[in-house]
Amino acid sequence: MKKLQLILLLLLVGISFDIQAQEFDANLQLRPRFEYRNGYKTLIPEGTEATSQISQRSRLNFNYKQDQLSVKLTLQNVRTWGDVGTTATSDKNGVAVFEAWAQYDISEKWSARAGRQVLSYDNQRIMGEIDWLQQGQSHDAIMISFHPKNHQLDMGFAYNSDAENNFQTPYTVGNYKAMQYAWYHTNVDKLGVSLLVLNTGYEYMNNLIDKKLLVDYKQTFGTYLTYKNKKIDGNLSFYGQTGKSADKQVSAWDGAVNFAYSITDSFKAGIGYEYLSGKDMDDTSTVIKSFNPIFGTNHAFNGYMDYFYVGGGHQNSVGLQDANMKFTYNVKKWQFALMPHVFLSAADVVVANKKMDSYLGTEVDFTAGFNFKKDITLTGGYSQMFGTKTLEVLKPGGYAGHTNNWAWLMISVNPRIFTWKK
Repeated sequence: MKKLQLILLLLLVGISFDIQAQEFDANLQLRPRFEYRNGYKTLIPEGTEATSQISQRSRLNFNYKQDQLSVKLTLQNVRTWGDVGTTATSDKNGVAVFEAWAQYDISEKWSARAGRQVLSYDNQRIMGEIDWLQQGQSHDAIMISFHPKNHQLDMGFAYNSDAENNFQTPYTVGNYKAMQYAWYHTNVDKLGVSLLVLNTGYEYMNNLIDKKLLVDYKQTFGTYLTYKNKKIDGNLSFYGQTGKSADKQVSAWDGAVNFAYSITDSFKAGIGYEYLSGKDMDDTSTVIKSFNPIFGTNHAFNGYMDYFYVGGGHQNSVGLQDANMKFTYNVKKWQFALMPHVFLSAADVVVANKKMDSYLGTEVDFTAGFNFKKDITLTGGYSQMFGTKTLEVLKPGGYAGHTNNWAWLMISVNPRIFTWKK
């Protein structure tokens, strides 16, 4: 707490002595979330009891702008209620830096940003903030943006090490060693067009004899198209993956289409389908055929119970087909959504040389939100997975016959605590 007070004091003192300062504001987010987990992320084993907990994100955001310079600093603490005692002298997770970047606007069309930052594009299928995670997702990177009227081209670069080393040392963080990307977006009337090329390099040791550290690069590329008018809201995406990973060839793809129609001003109905390629269980080749959403906000896709791709789950597996519907209803301060999903494997699930049914199960998600006050929002939801024997193969130890469900309730408080303009 003393560190936060010192940082705020230094920022305020710096502004008071800089006559060119233009804008400064500080805002706070407090987000406690209760969860009841009874088969969340995986089928609960038979005879296992459900669990509940409360997690909380506490964020303090500082935003400063002076002429062509913009600076952002976001500090956060993520905790589970009770992870330290009531008289603890220190916090378990402490205070972490979520964002810390500086941006300089070179001209009206060019800008450059460096530091810890969020990289989020389109529907966040490939690159997103993962805001559902209490800790979120951010990158140490340089980003250059070219944004003339009706066009935007962002180019990003990153290179990672786990310390200031004096000689080559294995990178053990479990992150990419190097990353480069380019994202382009434009609008043609009511059609939005985005193109993405992402190159990620992961370090690995070639063998246990010479222990040479190598970096293999995997490329993810594709397009995201949107169309929207007063009644219709649709999107279409396709991404491919190639290159190498840990000395293995990569050949995978992902395609999705979603369509929604506003029946009334308050009620909207939609239908969607996504195919993420996978690899047959009896395929003996070394080629990686399973698509990896890389840095995507995976919680927003393929069901809220996070059975697939969240936290690395289901990767290098049989892939996924997700046929889904979405019904939303908004009235005054309330928002409701109902989303059923039907899941199938994209590749063959094989057990004892026998091909199993590709049907994995059906998940039903229900969410509700209420805007209590200007800076206070209450959201919650209930989800249930109706799994199959095939899903039990992919989730070893789990029991599909159990009632696998999940419920949550979250309060988000986002007040602006200080603002100053000159």
